[in-house]
Amino acid sequence: MAQVLLMTPSPEKGATVLPALGLLSHTVHVVGHDLSATMTDRPFDVVLVDARTDLAVARGLCRMLRTAQTPGPIIAVVTEGGLAAVTEQWQVTDFVLEGAGPAEVEARIRLATTICGSAERQDRQDRQEGTISEGALVIDESAYTVRVGGRALDLTYKEFELLKRLAQHPGRVATRAQLLQDVWGYDYYGGTRTVDVHVRRLRAKLGAEYESMIGTVRNVGYRFIADADAGLAAEAAVLE
Repeated sequence: MAQVLLMTPSPEKGATVLPALGLLSHTVHVVGHDLSATMTDRPFDVVLVDARTDLAVARGLCRMLRTAQTPGPIIAVVTEGGLAAVTEQWQVTDFVLEGAGPAEVEARIRLATTICGSAERQDRQDRQEGTISEGALVIDESAYTVRVGGRALDLTYKEFELLKRLAQHPGRVATRAQLLQDVWGYDYYGGTRTVDVHVRRLRAKLGAEYESMIGTVRNVGYRFIADADAGLAAEAAVLE
């Protein structure tokens, strides 16, 4: 049984988006087109995006979900007429027709979660080698060195740990409280202002060309944005 997050512009009509879903044993959480719904500790196995009506909005939402590194697969629910509009630019794992039967919906959820699970295991294996490479940024965890655009950065221990924590989850939003806990630890009594100060110092050391790698999500926290994702980051500016 999977934990399914269904995002639709009309949450009160969530049962009509993919009727066959209601015949399966999965637990379904219906929300609006609100990205903050994915920024929780709740382990959703798959995200379904209602793309039956406004294709442009649905496409933008799928791309922003991918930019924010939403865990798990993303499946767009479309009409037969909307199939022609779905391309690789949507950055979804799969799509399903609104009239699909229970067996097909079950199969698509199962296959999507299996594929994403394999990809995440491979990513963890790659990171165990001790090097994080995101765009122009290269972090050598064993040597405690950081290079950006080929230039070595002179970072303090906390600045290094903060940058590493963000780069380990590119695009995924981390609250100030989460960063304070992960980098400074449970027994640190300082306030979240400490995080803001260190982010400001990190941006200064990254320089004008790369300071945008650390993006601010207003009233929430920060996320790492590789320079290669600058186009998607601009599209996700609605978050800030």
